[in-house]
Amino acid sequence: MQTVDTLSKGYKIIQDSALYRFTSDAVHLSRFLKAKKGEVVADFCSGSGIVGLNFYAENEGVKSVTLFEMQRDLAELSAKSVALNGLEEVFRVENVKLQEIGGEYTEKFSLILCNPPYERGGFEKAGEHIAPCFKELTLTLPELTEAASRCLKFGGRFALIHRADRVSEVLCALSSHNLEPKKLQFLAGKAGRKPYAVLVAATKGGRAGVDVLPTLIREDV
Repeated sequence: MQTVDTLSKGYKIIQDSALYRFTSDAVHLSRFLKAKKGEVVADFCSGSGIVGLNFYAENEGVKSVTLFEMQRDLAELSAKSVALNGLEEVFRVENVKLQEIGGEYTEKFSLILCNPPYERGGFEKAGEHIAPCFKELTLTLPELTEAASRCLKFGGRFALIHRADRVSEVLCALSSHNLEPKKLQFLAGKAGRKPYAVLVAATKGGRAGVDVLPTLIREDV
């Protein structure tokens, strides 16, 4: 079933329960960093386009946003949301695997955001559309960080959300592709609970040094 939901500043997003419905994790990612003037943004593993759309809605100075989604149905759905908001001159939708992004996007972006599939098990019965959104079936962490490094300008930023218990893998994968971790924040379901996710921001070619922020408590959306 499709629904039309409202984001910040009245922007709309179309969702389909048979394909993928975003969670609060995607919203927290979209708010993790602020845009710089003239920001050229990419949303990797964009799904319905929630991260890119909400980031644009909550930030001024964004020059363009490109949504990269490998599933055709989800890419078409996000394109409908772009049209619904009249953002065709700002947004572009690419139906492609991250490993196959064309050379025209090499060192193109100043900021890349990504809510990737980060589960190793489970979701076997979730269906062909849902499972790839959560489980590492078509994209590994090293493949993700390689694609981000290739598409970022020197000094560009990459922000992602991942499992808290895989934070060491995330940091190592980033560093191995010249993406220096600069900002880290754990995400917990309730105050006093063990974090279940981590938000990490890295800079391509950045200097060593990480700003660890207080644990963030999830807001349901």
